[in-house]
Amino acid sequence: MSEPGDHLSIVLLGASGHLARTKILPALFALYSQGFLPKHFRVVGFARTPLSDAEFRAITAENLTCRYMPEAASCEARMQEFLARCTYVSGQYDATADLKALAPLLKAAPDGTPENRVFYLAVPPHVFLPVTRALGEAGFANPSGEGAWTRVVIEKPFGHDRASSDLLTHEMGTVFKEEQIYRIDHYLGKEVIQNLLVLRFANLIFEPIWNRHYIKSVQITWKENVSIEGRGGYFDGAGIIRDVMQNHLLQILSLVAMEPPSRLNATHIRNAKVNALQCVPPPTLDDVVVGQYAATYRGGVHIPGYRDDPSVLPGSRTATYAAAALRVVNGRWEGVPFLLRAGKGLDGRSSEIRIQFRPAPGGVFPASDGTPNELVIRIQPDEAITFRIWSKVPGLGMDLELRELNLQYKTAFTQLIPEAYEDLLLDILRGEKSLFIREDELASAWDIFTPVLETIDAQSVIPEAYEFGTAGPAGADQLAARHGAAWHRE
Repeated sequence: MSEPGDHLSIVLLGASGHLARTKILPALFALYSQGFLPKHFRVVGFARTPLSDAEFRAITAENLTCRYMPEAASCEARMQEFLARCTYVSGQYDATADLKALAPLLKAAPDGTPENRVFYLAVPPHVFLPVTRALGEAGFANPSGEGAWTRVVIEKPFGHDRASSDLLTHEMGTVFKEEQIYRIDHYLGKEVIQNLLVLRFANLIFEPIWNRHYIKSVQITWKENVSIEGRGGYFDGAGIIRDVMQNHLLQILSLVAMEPPSRLNATHIRNAKVNALQCVPPPTLDDVVVGQYAATYRGGVHIPGYRDDPSVLPGSRTATYAAAALRVVNGRWEGVPFLLRAGKGLDGRSSEIRIQFRPAPGGVFPASDGTPNELVIRIQPDEAITFRIWSKVPGLGMDLELRELNLQYKTAFTQLIPEAYEDLLLDILRGEKSLFIREDELASAWDIFTPVLETIDAQSVIPEAYEFGTAGPAGADQLAARHGAAWHRE
């Protein structure tokens, strides 16, 4: 008889959607190309859109790439092998009878070996609970047999605030056990974010200076130079704080601020992250600036503002930009501002962490007093870790110049950098949860931003307008200045 690990079914709910087509299915093919999927696996797509197996395979093939198999002939053969494992069922997400139609496809192997199962909910957040309940009623929550496992995956956002997040956690917990639930924040799958733990804890030089005595401020930035591109149906009900800051940026903050985990495993890493988040008091309205991009003209071309998008409600007060000054109240970080900013319609596209150190004391080199050392961790694009230091310019004088010690991934490493979803999907199959969000971690993150989100709504705060393609609202610069810092400009 085969081993249970030889048999795997991946049920992709929302299989006809953008996330499934452009991220999840290509990531599964990348894992298959490298031999990371078991001998007997299948992908079952499920969505409301009526599609035949052939049509599903055709739209899947459009986004598959040969990045791990450059030889065209072998790649084409591998694609056909993968696509042959893909089938499709249409139905309503909350209809138990429709989900039960999956049962014939998920039956045990001919020799009776049970199969492992992954249910990936690539569906809108408002149907998480109906789908979960229907999966339970269809009998898919429990493992298919002895030695096998069943796991369910959901994508952020996890709720709208602390109360709705708690409800989601509780209701999902009535169907699936916490150890079965994998909450994805795809930023945690990015290579540079995973390297952050190595940078901090495998290099002795950083731990002695990773504290308030040497670090002046921490900046965490996420920005895009595009509009919401017709996604107002989702974005207008969420806004940039819920969409990016409460999840992506707080996850990064927790990795920067956490104490060293006692062991390098999921439990201890996530314990350390939770402890860091629980040291962050909720910001007040004075600690937060919200903005919304407005229409402008560039080169005689009209660029529409946020409210001009037909998918956005007229007069919307939804923020497309937010900046926040947070504190981590403990012995390591007392007095160090953590400045977070996220926005759309800005002057560039980047995600990065900037650790700004205090100026060297003593005034031996006055030229260096104004600009301190900086450690920059660039998440995207062009992944890199750079350390900005003062250096003597070669010559007979004593002229100083800022230079960068630069670890650029694309030149330093010959290996292909995995896409975030490849890494995360492989961890799901292996049962490794270090990069996934635990229920108490989720609650701690919502505790930070729920109060100010409620204040913004209660007081009908109007976002400060900023022209599309600029650095953001002026109020964000003033916020940083009040904390003795300035945002980095490209």
